[in-house]
Parts: sequence; C-alpha cells; structure tokens
Amino acid sequence: MDLILKYFPDLGPEQQRRFAALRDLYADWNAKINVVSRKDFDQLYLRHVLHSLAIAKVCSFEPGARVLDVGCGGGFPSVPLAILFPEVHFTSVDSIRKKITVVEGVTAGLGLDNLTPRCARVETLGERFDYVVSRAVTAMPEFVGWVWNMIEKGQRGTLPNGILYLKGGDLAEELALTRRRWTLYDISRFFDEEFFETKKVVYTSR
Repeated sequence: MDLILKYFPDLGPEQQRRFAALRDLYADWNAKINVVSRKDFDQLYLRHVLHSLAIAKVCSFEPGARVLDVGCGGGFPSVPLAILFPEVHFTSVDSIRKKITVVEGVTAGLGLDNLTPRCARVETLGERFDYVVSRAVTAMPEFVGWVWNMIEKGQRGTLPNGILYLKGGDLAEELALTRRRWTLYDISRFFDEEFFETKKVVYTSR
C-alpha cells in the first residue's frame, strides 16, 4: 500500500481500503486458481497494481466513461483502475473461464459495483466503449483489428477516446504495421522503480 500511496497520495478512505484488501483477496484466489505467477506474487503491488495504474497517469477518465479491459487475466489493469475511478464503468473480458472466476471473486470481495466481468471473446461483445485498455495480450495489429470498431468517437477523459495499452520493449515495427498514429509514454516518467525502465503506455485515439 505504501507504494500506491507514494504515487497516488490523494486516495480516499474507501479507495485505500480496497487497495489494501487486494493482497489477501488475490492470495486466497491464487491458491485455488493460479493467475499471478508465484514468483511475482510478492511483487503484486509493484508489477500488477502499480503497473496497471500507469494508465491513470496518462489519461484520467470522466465519470460515466465506459472502459473495456481486453484479455484481463486476473483483472489487470481493470481492477486497480476501477478502484481508482469509482464513477467509471469497466467491463473486464477474458475468454478463459477460470480467469474470469477470479475477477468475479475479487470484484465481489471488494464490493466493486462499477466493474462487470465477462467470459467471452471480445469480438462477440457487440457493445461500444469510450476506451479500451489491455496489458500485452497479443500483437498490436491483431489487437487493433479486434477492438477498433467498438470504440466510440469522442472524448470522455483527458485524452480523446481510444486505446491505452501496457507493453514493454521495442515496439516501433509492431506499431507501424497497424497503420495508426501512436503516442508512447515511458512509465519511468511516472514511477521511479527499476521494473518500469522499459515499460510503456501506448496510446492512439479513435
């Protein structure tokens, strides 16, 4: 929790309670269904929670905005973002049932009523969203093909509606294949820890 408060010092009591509850909730669920690797679990707040919140350093969502998390795994980045933005509605989608079971359990344990977990392939949703977020779920050209027509034009946050994607490494070639204009934000601009040195938030507007 100290790590989260270091970068988000203005959290309210309920937000602090929920962030603090994440460790025990994920420990309990991870013992049943392994969604966070055991070598990573001691770094849950650094490698999963804070990493997810890098998106919030790039774009602050307005109340009422609709955000889709594609390939959410155990709920990253959508669970931390839903805690941070309680008036924004998040839909967390993964095609693997056991991962969504964990997200359902964590969401219920936190009392998060602004997050809806869905076990589905993203292409079958048939809904529209203001922003799409994700964490290194697939190659960018494929990802853009999945979600582009689901994004509503407009601006429901500090950036125009679009894609906010967490990814590391050299992305130039992969992004060029999408034929979109991207802005890359080095997460090391926001967070001091060595883990973030090569990690980025990658953004394009609809």
